[in-house]
Amino acid sequence: MRPIAALALLTASFVCLRSTAGETLYNGIELPAVWPPKPAEYLSAEAAPPPYLKTPPAVIPIDVGRQLFVDDFLIAETTLTRVFHLAEFHKDCPVLKPEADWEKVRGQPFAAPFSDGIAWDPKDGCLKLWYMSGNGYATSYATSRDGIRWERPVVKPSNRDGNELLIDPYGRDSGAVWLDVDAPDPAQRYKMTRYRAGVEFRTSADGIVWSDAKRLPKRFWNDRTTFFYNPFRKVWVVSGRMHDRGRVRAYQERPDFDFPSEDAEQKYAKWIRADDLDKVRPGQYEKDLPDLYNLDCVPYESLMLGMFTIHAADADEHGRPKQNYVTLGFSRDGFYWSRPDRRAFMGLSEDRAAWNWGNVQSALGLIVMGEKLYFYCSGRNSHQEKQDDGSGGSMGLAVLRRDGFASMDGTGTLTTRTVTFKGTRLFVNAEAAGGELRAEVLDEKGAPAGGCSKANCVPVKADGTLQEVTWQGGDLAQAAGAKVRFRFHLTNGKLYAFWVSPDASGASYGYAGTGGPGLTSHRDTVGRAAYKRKP
Repeated sequence: MRPIAALALLTASFVCLRSTAGETLYNGIELPAVWPPKPAEYLSAEAAPPPYLKTPPAVIPIDVGRQLFVDDFLIAETTLTRVFHLAEFHKDCPVLKPEADWEKVRGQPFAAPFSDGIAWDPKDGCLKLWYMSGNGYATSYATSRDGIRWERPVVKPSNRDGNELLIDPYGRDSGAVWLDVDAPDPAQRYKMTRYRAGVEFRTSADGIVWSDAKRLPKRFWNDRTTFFYNPFRKVWVVSGRMHDRGRVRAYQERPDFDFPSEDAEQKYAKWIRADDLDKVRPGQYEKDLPDLYNLDCVPYESLMLGMFTIHAADADEHGRPKQNYVTLGFSRDGFYWSRPDRRAFMGLSEDRAAWNWGNVQSALGLIVMGEKLYFYCSGRNSHQEKQDDGSGGSMGLAVLRRDGFASMDGTGTLTTRTVTFKGTRLFVNAEAAGGELRAEVLDEKGAPAGGCSKANCVPVKADGTLQEVTWQGGDLAQAAGAKVRFRFHLTNGKLYAFWVSPDASGASYGYAGTGGPGLTSHRDTVGRAAYKRKP
């Protein structure tokens, strides 16, 4: 399927964003002098590839993170076949549902993230979840060790309704929470936005007691506005909801989480919309595009991962909620997106009694759980016979193999573009139990670099998400700093990712979403040590 570019933006004078002329990214991509790019009057509905796929860098540094095959950015040539994979809902879904009194207020039970946030806190050694309790009521807090069983600690004295609530109640729409593990100011370790008649910005030392809100007037952003952190460029980004022939996303980036509370003309840029490859439900929007209801983003290994909530149909007269589902996109510059697989990554059930009968939307976060990735989402089913009332929200868990978004399958070869690295050890995520994988390292003349040839490569013959590739008599360290290409020879297998590490642990030094058990930060600096940690 074709990838998409996120076309953008208003006028250069309308953009008050951090601009770094000619900035070269960690992966060799050169940004244009004007960043974000100059706008089009309207966001295009035609899918198109990101600029960096049309003209990739001549040399690609691969020192940051596992290198994924979700697009052709790294591939010069191959005879293997790319296959995309979907997450599967955990058998215990929903893993959070309305049970506490404060989740059932006003007769509209709800206990699920509306983006909100989920992250591993290495300081406290647990997963932390912020979610909407009661339909449109308040923000609450839960913790977990394994990502499946959740506890609701009492975090503050009861309010006048007797509910243990994290944030003062009485009205909220979507929210977003980010655990900033590297925050220089401990008082701002947690960051939050929430929509309540306008967008609020708050910070916290513990994720429980929050600062007073800086508030932007309602006219600047609409409900369903969220934010995220792009660590590759060290910028905070607001993913704002706006309208341009339907729901689309607006973009604003800043080096600090210091979005102004007042501004005569709030500066932002049009960013991305649903396009002509997105799917609608039968009988709905057949002549129009579906809406892009929301876009949550997290860093994963060597790229940004986007969770696109697609609005395919409105609530119907039979009690079914809005028919939203989540697809994935991938970005290597943090702005343009490749969306090669438009299937629902976290989708709707056609079972009228199911927790996800309607309105599946992403939670802000991605947890690395050893050899698995944990994605969370909300689903709704108010069990109304006629008109849905928006309640009945619960949280689902979808599970994917680590790096498992796409694999290069079959029997054949894959040769990378020219790359450079500083590490000394090659690792792969591969399924080769029924065959084998070998690798060679080629210099600019096509000769084996460092003696790392196919002939002396010790074959990988197992299924594992972290396997080292070695050579008898070869030394990958001798190729460090040189311009080389990797050529993988695969027999009856799947190749998901490769990376070069300076450590025997296989640490990738990429970004691990919003963390996970065994990780000491939200980067992979420990490698296989995190695999041994049981939540």
